[in-house]
Amino acid sequence: MKSIILITSILLFLSCQKDGEVIRNNTENNVVGKNHFTINSNGDVREYYVHVPASYNENKAIPVVFMLHGSSGNGEKFYNISGWKELGEIENILTVFPSSWEYCKQFPDGSKRITTKWNIFADDASYCAGQNPRDDIQFFRDIIAELNQKFNIDESRRYLVGFSNGGAMALRCAMEMSDVFAAVVESAGSTSIAATYIPKQDIPVTYQIGNKNKSDVPPLPMQSLDSLLNTPPFNHTIATHINSFNLESTYSISGDENEAVTASYKGVLDSKLEFNVMLIKDLEHGYPNGTNHSMKGAEVNWEWFKKFSLP
Repeated sequence: MKSIILITSILLFLSCQKDGEVIRNNTENNVVGKNHFTINSNGDVREYYVHVPASYNENKAIPVVFMLHGSSGNGEKFYNISGWKELGEIENILTVFPSSWEYCKQFPDGSKRITTKWNIFADDASYCAGQNPRDDIQFFRDIIAELNQKFNIDESRRYLVGFSNGGAMALRCAMEMSDVFAAVVESAGSTSIAATYIPKQDIPVTYQIGNKNKSDVPPLPMQSLDSLLNTPPFNHTIATHINSFNLESTYSISGDENEAVTASYKGVLDSKLEFNVMLIKDLEHGYPNGTNHSMKGAEVNWEWFKKFSLP
């Protein structure tokens, strides 16, 4: 009888697992590959995914990259499609994929929709009556505290990249979490409103967007980045970063118009500080992963991230 109960329990356990997924709670050992965690943040049960590379050594501190999904997405989606877990295996990076909260949102045309969203500075949609925006900054800080308990983290080399609504959340993280992230990438999302914030400290930021980001307008001409920088919404995005991060208003442009061109702004007091605006040829509204576009965003972003660390 005991053997039958044991076999039944094992079968039930296996049937509850998704293919290729290993779930560990906060008291069990972590595994190489995919880990799914839940955490209580401000009274809500939130989730995040972590990919542990095969080369992880608990005796050696490992860098961390957070990847934030866009509207209607979740952490598992970007675990699967962003290319970061694959790069993490090659470069020995711990990659983290949180999921945002789901809300009812009301859009400018009057429509309402249930969708996942990050709690960003300014959104194109308002919360429906009765909705309570979650504190995603605290959620990320809770994840970081838990990661520090689970893994040997290199606290000077934490980075964050966000796509679309996640890119706008990356802007907020750059302002409010520059004490924990050494550099941030805002991909296909930032802010279209000129504002000034007071970051914890000045950190490097890259804003990258495809010249075909909006399907309802003609592609942005690659050779016109210089003039685009002074045109809404680019000039508002740039003004926000310049005013908040103590950057020079002058810039230099480099790159290949057949691939990507970048405008770079330097810090007023720190020449190592930089803010980049990258225009990527033929990229539509998506995080480039080598399949939806020839550029592999994770590789490009990591090469840039590696230049920076927190003191």
